[in-house]
Amino acid sequence: MNKLKIAFFALLAMIVFTGCSLKKSDSDIIKINDTVITKAEFDKAYESATSNNMFAQMGINLKDDPNNIFALMMREKVVSELIVKAILNEEMEKNKITVSKDEIASAEKEITGKFGSKEQFMQVLKINGVSYDKFKKDMEEEIKLKKFVDSIAMVSVGESEAKKYYDENIDKFKYPKRVRASHILISSNPEQIKAKLKEENKDISDEELQTKTDEIMAANKAKAEEIQKQVKKAPSTFAKVAKEKSQDTTSAIRGGDLGFFAKEEMVEAFSDKAFSMAPNTISEVVQTPYGYHIIMVTDRTEPGTVAFDKAKKDIINYLESLDKVDILKNKVENLRREAKIEYFDENYNPEVIQQKIKEAAKDNPQAQNNFDNQQNQQNKENK
Repeated sequence: MNKLKIAFFALLAMIVFTGCSLKKSDSDIIKINDTVITKAEFDKAYESATSNNMFAQMGINLKDDPNNIFALMMREKVVSELIVKAILNEEMEKNKITVSKDEIASAEKEITGKFGSKEQFMQVLKINGVSYDKFKKDMEEEIKLKKFVDSIAMVSVGESEAKKYYDENIDKFKYPKRVRASHILISSNPEQIKAKLKEENKDISDEELQTKTDEIMAANKAKAEEIQKQVKKAPSTFAKVAKEKSQDTTSAIRGGDLGFFAKEEMVEAFSDKAFSMAPNTISEVVQTPYGYHIIMVTDRTEPGTVAFDKAKKDIINYLESLDKVDILKNKVENLRREAKIEYFDENYNPEVIQQKIKEAAKDNPQAQNNFDNQQNQQNKENK
């Protein structure tokens, strides 16, 4: 069912709101109707779009060469996003689309409730490097956009449509044998340890490096074994100990709970142990590339199919989201065709950028495909 739980923006990740200025200055690069986009606004958006691991994994630094094909493709993407933002902001202001404090409070209550408490949710934000103010701003913007779509056309998917989707996509609702488990992790990856030791002492010899790494690994294992003995004696304290000592911070706030998972969803050593255990039992220390784990299995399920009544709400939400995305995409396309767009600097004209991309692609025919594949993968991970 996770495949159906898409965010409202899933197919329109580009649509986020920023405040664009109305007064032309020397740094203005684009004007859309009455709104201008400045070079500073572009730089900020470009920095945000490129500050992730995707490009590092590809071995690309987009700041070194602005005429690199990847840098050009990212420039075109950011420019298009900024234009769409400006167009939508103007249209929503024209239609007096606003969000009340009560609407924000209600949405926040619904979201934080899924994490058990506001305190736990705040911890999740902290772990992911997202400020509370940023969360509230994004939430307000999403509510605003949903209201804008509703002002264009109301979307309603009935039970019969949901049942049709269910019947035609029954494989999406099948699940394999699954285990629900919690764990306590003591992080311990030898390669990461070596890298840190080298960073701290560049002159360290290979022999000393290996010795120190082995010592740290042994100390971490001993720490995990001590924790295992503690929770083995008092299994009821597992969640409390996980919150206090697990170095998997994402699951620690939930008492180590990882939810249900299929065997192939975890690394082999972890899955082999978890699937061999009976419910309400605690494992010995298990080593994986992530470190040392103490596992507690809490439930098991046999293969099966999610019943329609249980899946119905998610299916309706999913189909309505698809319809809303289509409505919004069509509206954006129409507004963009009607908009008066001026480029004060041709380096930010999408047509000019596209021409540069074509020229650069002659020397690197695989670049566009590689870039698109990375973008698609990142979008999937963000869902």
